[in-house]
Amino acid sequence: MTGQMFASGGVGMAAVYVLAETGGELHLAETVENNGGPYRPPSEYPLSGRSPVADACRSGRPLWLVTEDLAPYDARTLPTGGQPAFAAPSALGALPLGGESRLLGCLLVVARAGGGFDADQRALLELYADQTAAGLEAAAARLPPVRHEPRIRSGPGLLPRRGGGFVLTVRTGRMEVDVSVLDLLGIPPAEFDGAVSSLLERTVPDDIPALMSAVEPGAAATDLQLAFRIRRPGGELRWLGLRCRVQAGIDGTPARVLGVVGDASYLRPSVDDVSLVQRLSAALAGATTVRDVSRVVVDALREPLRADRVAVAELEGDRIVVTLLDPPQPDAWPEAWRSEWRTEWPDASCNTLPTLEGALREGHVSLWPANAGLEPALDGIGPGGLAVLPLPADGRMVGVCLVGWDRAHPHRFGPEERTLLTATAGMVGQALTRAHALDAGHELATMLQRSLLPRKLPHLAGGVAVARYLPATMGLEVGGDWYDVIPLADGHVALVIGDVQGHSAGAATIMGQMRTAIRAYAVEGHPPDVVVAHANRLLVGMETDLFATCCYVDLDMEEGIALVVRAGHLQPLLRLPDGSTEEPVVEGGPPLGVVADAEFPMTEVDLAAGTLFTLFTDGLVESPALTLDDGVRAVRRALAAADPADPGRVADDLVAHSHRRADDVAVLLLRYDGMRELPIRARWAVWRLPDAVMHARRFAARTLRSWSVGEEVDMALLVVSELVTNAIAHTQGEVRLDLTLAGNRLRIAVNDASPRTPVKTTSADWEATGGRGLLLVEALSASWGSVPLSGGKQVWAELTVERTP
Repeated sequence: MTGQMFASGGVGMAAVYVLAETGGELHLAETVENNGGPYRPPSEYPLSGRSPVADACRSGRPLWLVTEDLAPYDARTLPTGGQPAFAAPSALGALPLGGESRLLGCLLVVARAGGGFDADQRALLELYADQTAAGLEAAAARLPPVRHEPRIRSGPGLLPRRGGGFVLTVRTGRMEVDVSVLDLLGIPPAEFDGAVSSLLERTVPDDIPALMSAVEPGAAATDLQLAFRIRRPGGELRWLGLRCRVQAGIDGTPARVLGVVGDASYLRPSVDDVSLVQRLSAALAGATTVRDVSRVVVDALREPLRADRVAVAELEGDRIVVTLLDPPQPDAWPEAWRSEWRTEWPDASCNTLPTLEGALREGHVSLWPANAGLEPALDGIGPGGLAVLPLPADGRMVGVCLVGWDRAHPHRFGPEERTLLTATAGMVGQALTRAHALDAGHELATMLQRSLLPRKLPHLAGGVAVARYLPATMGLEVGGDWYDVIPLADGHVALVIGDVQGHSAGAATIMGQMRTAIRAYAVEGHPPDVVVAHANRLLVGMETDLFATCCYVDLDMEEGIALVVRAGHLQPLLRLPDGSTEEPVVEGGPPLGVVADAEFPMTEVDLAAGTLFTLFTDGLVESPALTLDDGVRAVRRALAAADPADPGRVADDLVAHSHRRADDVAVLLLRYDGMRELPIRARWAVWRLPDAVMHARRFAARTLRSWSVGEEVDMALLVVSELVTNAIAHTQGEVRLDLTLAGNRLRIAVNDASPRTPVKTTSADWEATGGRGLLLVEALSASWGSVPLSGGKQVWAELTVERTP
């Protein structure tokens, strides 16, 4: 079979050299002749000497020489013939095996008498050398290392004995195939019709997409390497290795494929791999929940593969929802994952991970070596190597498993690992689907709860807010805890945390309604006690048996004054800048949904810059094994020992020990930093007089000049004119003009008593006498909009301005 391969490659003699144990020379290990003459290759080559073999190994690239190129070399370094007609080769090639960083040996080929190597023959021989190197690597892996370098025992059998080459014309699908390839596939040469489809019929269906990827548009002018399985006529399953070079046509798409196919029996799973798959299969059979399946996968893969990170995630639409990470600490994962850490585990959009999205779309295991240049969110998981395992089930992808290694000990993927990981992925995908079928009610409730919690917290001027949510791990595992951070007008922000009674889909539904209602009341501009009172009356009117506790905080980010309202909820905790903790005494009212006309007093709490303001639900501090007082003391100790420079780490430390939970845990933490530059504000009550707009412009001009606003004054005055004119012309009642300058952002806001949102006209012809006001505002402003206020609305516009010294 090797002779047939060399015959198609124009080879008269081939010799394989392997690296000696000393590492300084190459020893002849095997020769093959193909009726091209009795060439005798040298028995060894020093790597430091001048010879075609040594030059090729030092450069790490194939070296092709013809008669005139051979003249500078010493005759003792060239193959010699025993007959005068073959005293010296007419052409030869030296092809390194393995590469410069992991050199295994060299393949030396001599052209048949009277000929040389054309471009196609050179390509096929280079691919054959890669195939030989793979076999040598497999042999090296089975031997004990010597001085941390792979060593191969010399002797016959190093060159692949079964295999051959082929040339495929993509447009017609016709192939020129060596007889040895047909023999591997079990196809009699007389029955082969030259069509690529005849070969694909013998391929295992699951492996066909990987083979077809070689002729996709993006594969032009690339070298591909993969292993696939075929089914011989007698039913025998055999592994084959394919190495091919894709040549592009004029339009850049694949035109021709040159390749070599060889027996890859060394890819058969080892005894250890078989036992691993058997153990995984047995463990998955007893896993009844998604969490159980995820834990089984982590336990089965991390230690045997010596991986540093393993993540298991499900697919929900275009998002991947992590079900388990190991290690579980957030700082072990890239920043892109930590920023999506809203609940116990993160979830992220596939659109932000193009490599992962592509692997899921193709549905094949992807192996990325160290320093592969992936996007940061994936490169941080496996800087020393990353395996992406799409998890298939019922003809679709239901999830993904990521296995990563650190750069300190990079991982080299062997061909047999793809087989192992592919088999693992198939079993895990089916187990995930089965777990969902057994746990459909829990899945629906969990998805509902996740969709009702805020996906991201807003960026705040003068502080940093973080939140953590952990569902209960006992019972239905879904409850009514919620949190929210709501930016308000005039530099205020509302912090909300609450807990609906019970653990059910009904509790999660009530939670979503209460969160939405409180956000709406807060944005309308109601004071904290009114917001909570409105939410209480709403819950009473729902005629549900459930009640809810809530803590609502209106924090002035400029002054550091917090107005706190409690409705049956736990007291907040403060970590002061000096490291001490404090539990401020906050008056409270009854839980929401109990008494319709309940009163909810406000308590003022002053915050100094550097204070950590902490809100939490009772799942953090109370359990069957922990009293409330002991739990609060434990949280205070954790806050005192925390580093406020990283609020996310503080929140992680607070929930770190909440493993088996009978109740949900929600934590909302804000580090108050204070504003470095306080905004400047001015207000003007607009009287409904014929010259009201003129007075508003004069007030704005005086104010902006006193604030040292430069060239943008005229633009700001035009915006003032349009907003005030609209308010007077289309509303009744009081109109107020508010000006706020924060840094280089000027905010112009006009409040009126009409709840109607202003409508921007879609067209205004030259004869129209109005309708262009909001168009001008939109053109002049960086942003503009309208927000409802109690009994009216506010129309605002923001401009970027420069302040003169």
